[in-house]
Amino acid sequence: MFDGIRKAQMCESLSLELSLESLMLMGVLCELGQRAPVDEVMAWGESINHLLECKTGQLVFEDFLRTEYSEENLLFWLACEDYKKITRETEMTSAAKRIYTEFVEVDAPRQINIDCVTREEISENLSQPEPNCFDRAQRLIYGLMENDCYPRFLKSEMYQALLEQAEQQ
Repeated sequence: MFDGIRKAQMCESLSLELSLESLMLMGVLCELGQRAPVDEVMAWGESINHLLECKTGQLVFEDFLRTEYSEENLLFWLACEDYKKITRETEMTSAAKRIYTEFVEVDAPRQINIDCVTREEISENLSQPEPNCFDRAQRLIYGLMENDCYPRFLKSEMYQALLEQAEQQ
């Protein structure tokens, strides 16, 4: 863990030669005030589950997805994970509507790429949402991230730089 002064020095010492991805990566690490442990960073390369189970991994992956203009996938997946933890019916209804409005409906601000059958199924369930009303869409988005975004993340300069930094600890 870095103290405030050391953190600021690390953030300020970035070279202009670093890519945008590297700058964003360092921004995440500076915000967290720490370096990710080497075993944690290496585990992200083993499976998307390891990456998504780690808050730091989520932040780094979100930054990567932002560079590809597809952060809505992770944000939707995380919103669904939070939604499943809701137990009160009134809270579940408002959360379901919020998720639908932000991610699912056509022309939503962060519209996810799902088929019209799944979109319609969710729309029909909004009046009385169940804990699993987003499961099908969440599985589709997870599959998209696992098979498309995640392999690109592992090859990205962002992940490679973080892996190199972690190995130097």
